[in-house]
Amino acid sequence: MSSPQTSAWSANAWIDPRGTFAGPVQHKDGLIIPGDLKAAPLDANEPYLVPSLPVEVHCHGLGSVDFSNFAEIDLFEVDKHAASEGLLCIPTLYLRQDRLDGFVDFMRGFAALKADGKLPFVPAIALEGPLVASFGGTPASSVWAPSKEEWEKLASCGPLGLVYIMISPDALQSSSYLAAQFTPDHPSLEWIVTRLVENGIRPALGHFAKEDPQLGADCVEEVLATAEAAECPHNGVRVVTDHLFNEMPLLIKHAFRTSKQRANRDALLAAYDLPSWNLADLHEQVGPVPAAIMRGAHAGRIAACLNFDGEHVDFAIAKRAIEIVGPQNMMLMTDRSDVARLAGQDLHQEPGSDLWYQEKGVVAAGTQPIDQQIANVRALGVAEADIWNLVSFTAYRTFFPDMDLSAARFGQGCHVDAERQRRALI
Repeated sequence: MSSPQTSAWSANAWIDPRGTFAGPVQHKDGLIIPGDLKAAPLDANEPYLVPSLPVEVHCHGLGSVDFSNFAEIDLFEVDKHAASEGLLCIPTLYLRQDRLDGFVDFMRGFAALKADGKLPFVPAIALEGPLVASFGGTPASSVWAPSKEEWEKLASCGPLGLVYIMISPDALQSSSYLAAQFTPDHPSLEWIVTRLVENGIRPALGHFAKEDPQLGADCVEEVLATAEAAECPHNGVRVVTDHLFNEMPLLIKHAFRTSKQRANRDALLAAYDLPSWNLADLHEQVGPVPAAIMRGAHAGRIAACLNFDGEHVDFAIAKRAIEIVGPQNMMLMTDRSDVARLAGQDLHQEPGSDLWYQEKGVVAAGTQPIDQQIANVRALGVAEADIWNLVSFTAYRTFFPDMDLSAARFGQGCHVDAERQRRALI
């Protein structure tokens, strides 16, 4: 785990979204001041600085705080714990239909705290659901089909700090879990996406139905086209995703969580021929839905989230996805909960696994903190600058596009020493 620190460091280089730059670097009056910036390679054991913090993009619980019930969240405790780990946390909440008005009030209170300069380490809020075609680990009580009036209430939370809502693009189709709830009065996908984007909320694509993969892929393209045609108050990416590969139809086995599955892992990965994966043929290699997402991300139309705990997605597959999509278009997500309870459900772990499971063996969340996942990515041989795109820079560009990470002076960032241990400078 990282610990905040404001002194006792040394570094000759820093990494920003443009690459690696040589110093000398000084720390003065709480500010990090790079010297004459010149492009230079980063030596393997060279300490360096980064002008940003890691971002918990999709997180269900931090420290002792469970994010499931917004009415019980102690935002100050979340902020305190995020500061102690030296990161920014975007809590991912669930929402029951009967609590919608309470959620709007919660967001108004959140916005007021932010306006007062409080909660510096909790920059935004996110929702998982309610428009979910295949809920998987999402609590069924928070899966429902909002009316136009209810969508308007959700959209009103955008200016208050709600940065994304996870929706299933194919949730309005006949294969959806929600199909029976829709009436002719319910809004179209185009209307929903337009209203969200107009209010600065990014649709986060995820939890697809499995019956018609090509339909799901077509719905991804519909969301992208609609989002790009809408008026938008921010300059960041307009569409993000939930976990890439999780909760979507696939032509591959993406994770090997049991001893029996792991026994066949090497043979299956060899059959998949990962080096041959390419943008043109992805629909035949991994399936239409992940192919649509990866192509959209490669083109800069989507900021795609991917888990690096090794259990949500196998490391070899995750690494190949980075290589195809580009780290500047991807965000590391932990799906983390530090508490063994989620939306009223007691969670448990299986032998040899870091995941949280619900009663019926459904994966509910992860447990690995962000620094462990950073170490996992590093162990895959990913370059340090690419790691920081995954863990920080892409998230800043997506959710906080007005922050200038290329500035020569900054007062918040990280120091990474020769042993690749991270300390926050806050």
